[in-house]
Amino acid sequence: MSEYRYKEFGQVKGVSGCIASVINLQNCFLGQLIKFGYGTEGIIMGCDLQEAKVLIVKENEPIIPGSRVTATLEPFNMPVGNNLVGRIINPMGEAMDGQGAIKPEDYVPYFNACPPIMERHGLTRTLETGVKLVDTMLPIGKGQRMLILGDKMVGKTTVLTDIILNQKGKNVICVYCAIGKTRSSMIRVVDLFKDKDAFEYTVFMQAPASSSPGQQYLAPYAACSVAEYFMYQGKDVFVGFDDFTKHAWAYRELSLLMQVPPGRDSYPGDIFYLHSRMIERAAQCDEKRKCGSITFIAVVELLEGDLTAYVPTNLVSMTDGQIVLSMPLFNEGFRPAVDIGLSVSRVGTRVQWKAMKKVSSKLRLEFIQFKELLRVSKLQTSGQSEETREKLAAGKVLQALLTQPPNSPISQEIQVAAFFAKDKKLLSKFENQEMATEFLNRLGEFITKNDPEVLPLLRKEMDLSQDIQDRLLQWITLLVDEIAAKFAAKVEAEEAV
Repeated sequence: MSEYRYKEFGQVKGVSGCIASVINLQNCFLGQLIKFGYGTEGIIMGCDLQEAKVLIVKENEPIIPGSRVTATLEPFNMPVGNNLVGRIINPMGEAMDGQGAIKPEDYVPYFNACPPIMERHGLTRTLETGVKLVDTMLPIGKGQRMLILGDKMVGKTTVLTDIILNQKGKNVICVYCAIGKTRSSMIRVVDLFKDKDAFEYTVFMQAPASSSPGQQYLAPYAACSVAEYFMYQGKDVFVGFDDFTKHAWAYRELSLLMQVPPGRDSYPGDIFYLHSRMIERAAQCDEKRKCGSITFIAVVELLEGDLTAYVPTNLVSMTDGQIVLSMPLFNEGFRPAVDIGLSVSRVGTRVQWKAMKKVSSKLRLEFIQFKELLRVSKLQTSGQSEETREKLAAGKVLQALLTQPPNSPISQEIQVAAFFAKDKKLLSKFENQEMATEFLNRLGEFITKNDPEVLPLLRKEMDLSQDIQDRLLQWITLLVDEIAAKFAAKVEAEEAV
């Protein structure tokens, strides 16, 4: 039996940039696929009784007034499949890495509906970021939606790439979506992923600054469609959008071309809906559906730290927390430059390991108090009390424990061991940040060498049983004594000279 397909034909009335005005389409809907011939394709972005506004996303020939268009009752679909992993693609699913065409296994609509509330499950599993400051104070659960906000050049992309690097061997598929980025910045990320073998589990989607506004607009929706394909296969997926500010700019440009009345900051009135229908596609599905989760982290660029701008406030209101990066902290040399006072994870500690809860419950308050004490102590002209000096010394050790160089994520069990040592006051012998840094660098290797079973046991149980505590206590004490003796000998040698 032959398949009957509905088709209708229209005509191009005019073209403005990448927006074509089409008339004579009687039945159309938002997101509908429109074909212009010779492989040129577009999607309907808006329509009224007289004409439809079509975004041209793939142009193989010039479109001129009078050109014939074909519309079918089908949505615009993203080609997806397992063979996308390890590839660099554009928002149309086309290969951009010179390794040949990608054969799709399935198709998912760009503007797919988000999972209904009744098909979702509460967030209970942690997404291990490998960033100590995030894992301890701003825990992220699988299925959560999070923001990274900050000015230019404060390490937003570095935090995002560190999270992707840390998913190696953790059975998480990653999608890195670059929107409006320069070629040089994308090459840096690609080289990093190649050096760290991150392409084994990562899809790199790019819509660079040189691409059309239409492709920049579609990129995050395409990333969502790729993620949904893997989620419904039962896999956990992490999607990093870098960044939503450029996406909002692209949509503003398209809206002005479509003659949509501008609102605040010249953005159209539906800019909130633009991001919310995408953000809601992140989910932890319930056990009945036997599917996995999608976790979103979106980067938003601020102007001079202004969190009250239009796009950032919209996104803060629709996500489950934000990581705010501070330029003053970055200039002080604190990496990652996370402002703990402004950052929050609304999921809280329910997704953390029990072990991590035990050792990190007081860290946030302690670190904020240290920063305030440090600020006040700089203003004091008279001498400091012994108690103040002790608190400042302990705070500097904590700051050294939280400081982390780029592209070096740290596993959850090493973090637990490090902050367990601090919680038990084993690091009180450390007199400077250099000692704390050496302790962190040697901790994992030292414990594994002396007791290779304790860290895997900690990962398995995710809790600090008395046996694990005793074994960690033994080896951490040995390491601390060794480092303290080494630095004491160093000081003696310098004094003798």
